[in-house]
Amino acid sequence: MKLESLALPESNKVMQSYNNDTDFLHTFFDYGNEESAYPERLQELAGRTYERTQLADTIRSFMEPFGLSDRARQHINELAEDAVAVVGGQQAGILTGPLYSVHKAITVILLAKRKREALGVPVVPVFWVAGEDHDLNEINHVFTQTGGQAVKNQYREKFILKTMASDTVYDTDKLTAFVKEVVSKFGETVYTSNLLDEVLTAVTQEKTFTGFFVRLMNGLFQDEGLLFIDSAYKPLREMEKNYFSRLIEHSSQVAEKVSAKEAVFAENGYGSPIGAEVDAANLFYVHETGRVLLSREEGHFVNTSTGLRFSEEEMQRIAHEEPWLLSNNVATRPLMQDMVFPVLAFVGGPGEIAYWATLKEAFHQLGMKMPIIVPRMSMTLVARQVSQALDVRSFAVEDVMSGELFAARESFIDGLQDEHVNEAINETEQLLKAQFEKIAAVVKDDSAMMQGVLDKNLAFHKKQLDYLKLKSEESILLKHDAALRAFGLLEGELFPGYVLQERLYTPYSYLNSYGPTLIRELLTLPFEMDGKHKIVYL
Repeated sequence: MKLESLALPESNKVMQSYNNDTDFLHTFFDYGNEESAYPERLQELAGRTYERTQLADTIRSFMEPFGLSDRARQHINELAEDAVAVVGGQQAGILTGPLYSVHKAITVILLAKRKREALGVPVVPVFWVAGEDHDLNEINHVFTQTGGQAVKNQYREKFILKTMASDTVYDTDKLTAFVKEVVSKFGETVYTSNLLDEVLTAVTQEKTFTGFFVRLMNGLFQDEGLLFIDSAYKPLREMEKNYFSRLIEHSSQVAEKVSAKEAVFAENGYGSPIGAEVDAANLFYVHETGRVLLSREEGHFVNTSTGLRFSEEEMQRIAHEEPWLLSNNVATRPLMQDMVFPVLAFVGGPGEIAYWATLKEAFHQLGMKMPIIVPRMSMTLVARQVSQALDVRSFAVEDVMSGELFAARESFIDGLQDEHVNEAINETEQLLKAQFEKIAAVVKDDSAMMQGVLDKNLAFHKKQLDYLKLKSEESILLKHDAALRAFGLLEGELFPGYVLQERLYTPYSYLNSYGPTLIRELLTLPFEMDGKHKIVYL
């Protein structure tokens, strides 16, 4: 493997400011992403208390069905004592979702290792699975590459209610068939059979999308001791009862703080990532019809579409007696995470960092500071055949991502056109038009019907000439098919649909090509978390 860094033009204004603007950092965050912030954050965490024993027991009970490695057990034991955590999270996508889920886990693991060494304290990696999310359309598909194009393969099973991913039971036969179909598109390698068996075993061992996701991710990172917890796990909800109580008690202030901060964020040109409202309760209620969002109205917590209406006292009773009926939204999940875990640093993608930027005063309202925010590493994997195609065409990965490859492809196609053939066809068309004009002049005094016949006849011949030109172009393109397929391969692999590879493709296509040690090998690379895009030549 070979590692390179690439400074891509930053199209995301939030990330551009986060990486370069100290005023932006001071306005929207408590700590900068710098070495000096870590001892300060450690000191803050030392002054707070956590339910460490209960947290360790909760993680242990959640992970045991998926398999606990010795290192994971060590990390759980350390968390029960005095360890701090590096936390990242993601929705439970099919086949782990896009590559960035794996990239985020790699960032969490490497950052935890480095801070353990630098600070001289136990730092454990934690992956918080957003199993409480109910938008299954965001996780029910996998992209594969066909003929240089990214193709969306959608798992087609209808779920009527807005149930959480952790509660949504899939049809084992349908998901098995879907996985087989997707893997077949990767192509057969020496690794395919074992890879497919492992995934299908996970399908049959689990029942929900969250369980399927965690089993696969735990298999990929088990040696690293990455800890997993599902935000919708019932024992975790039990542990969170007092924290839900705090969120309910401070609901109006949290909503006001988030709404005001998002207004400042929007005024500075960064948009409104949360869409905060001052009457938002920022909590969901798990109703018989699905997960429904609550708002505040005249001292009550309500959902108008279902007719739900709770007083604050009733909400407090639910929090303490039935906490599994409550669920966090995008604004309160980070707050809950910081009450549950001693979070040294949070690893997030661009979208997450944008909405975290609205939460500073909400953290302060609950007597906390935001953790250090570390952007997840962004990377592109370059397969060997792709690397060879780059060399043959004398292109770099940067050329593909900047759009230069597309321009070169168009120029290449233009250069293939046989101008002699096109000139001959155009000349024939002009001659025909001239001859038909002569005929039209001769018969101009005849019936209008004759003029119509002439127009129709000329149009027929023009259509035939256009067809001839098209076939000539197709013949030329066919003759240079290998070169054009190379262009398609580069675009489809490295910048599919003009988006980064990591946002579309599943890691399983690469595991199919390079085997089960791929993740382990990636973790040995000397990554620098410097905000630059990483290019990994496999």
